[in-house]
Amino acid sequence: MIASLENRSFMLALAIISGFFIWMLMPFFSAIFWACMIGVLFLPINEKIRHRFKLGKNAASLLTLLLCVVVLIVPVLFLGWSFMKEINGLYQTMQAGKINFGEYLDTIKASFPALHDIMNYLGIDYGEVRNHLTNAAVFITRYIAQHAFSVGQGAFSLILDICIMLYVAFFMIRDGQHLVEKIIEALPLGNRRERLMLAKFSEVARATMKGNFAVAILQGLLGGIIFAVLGIQGPIIWGVVMTLLSMIPVVGAGLIWGPVAVYLFASGNLVDAVILTLFGAFVIGLVDNILRPILVGRDTKMPDYLILLSTLGGIIVFGINGFVLGPIIAALFITTWLIFADELGRDSQLNDSNSQP
Repeated sequence: MIASLENRSFMLALAIISGFFIWMLMPFFSAIFWACMIGVLFLPINEKIRHRFKLGKNAASLLTLLLCVVVLIVPVLFLGWSFMKEINGLYQTMQAGKINFGEYLDTIKASFPALHDIMNYLGIDYGEVRNHLTNAAVFITRYIAQHAFSVGQGAFSLILDICIMLYVAFFMIRDGQHLVEKIIEALPLGNRRERLMLAKFSEVARATMKGNFAVAILQGLLGGIIFAVLGIQGPIIWGVVMTLLSMIPVVGAGLIWGPVAVYLFASGNLVDAVILTLFGAFVIGLVDNILRPILVGRDTKMPDYLILLSTLGGIIVFGINGFVLGPIIAALFITTWLIFADELGRDSQLNDSNSQP
């Protein structure tokens, strides 16, 4: 009786202390989460560096982290700074009246009269659609510009998060495998189940980081380059937007370059329109089909509809972290139910065999 009371009291204390500890770390959730993602992604690279150059754990982990900074962190920071600078310039240009999205829509309407007839047939008021799209463009641009400015003001907080992320990432890279074994020992879920769940976590994280992120970044980069070559205003802005859209299944960079190509046709820039259409269809569009299988390899795949729903749901709930966290939660959901169904089936077979005379 006393031992049972002590065990229950200890479990209650464990739950309370763990809850307070997690609550205390919540301000650094994003930094810790991305540190874990860096650890999962770069752990195999760290092993190769360690064995190739015959380095100790600390030296190999530090070299791997330096590689991560050069390959990932520096380009992302530079791109973010360029994006904030360009979006601020675009917003100021719109405020000065030099850019009017309504005029772009009028150009398309004048060049494609059938579009206006179709809208009339469907009972859609062109003027109302024009006003809504124009106001939406101004609102989105103003919203991003204001938040970009607030991010610039919070530079110290951003630098602190990056430092925490890199610091934690060093230990994730160096001690990741050891930490996984300790987690398996500590969790009371059964070692087999825990190994399956952690393996699925690693597979989906690597597949998302290597596949979705790499493909999206390349598509956005190619889109930004072709926009810059054709002299389209805001190539960095549109490149970043194409990158974000390419991360969402079904949705893609074509939502940006497609309407721009239509406008170029409507405005009489036929050569630029043909170049953008061909480049978008045969270069940007084929990157996903060619590069994703190479990067993802035999990593786990989920149905497209589940990836779409989990990605969008993750973004709504967790923000930018949801691009990775959403599919991971969905994969763990499937894995836990498959484990449950498998064990339930085995128990049922065992009971049937025992009940037979």
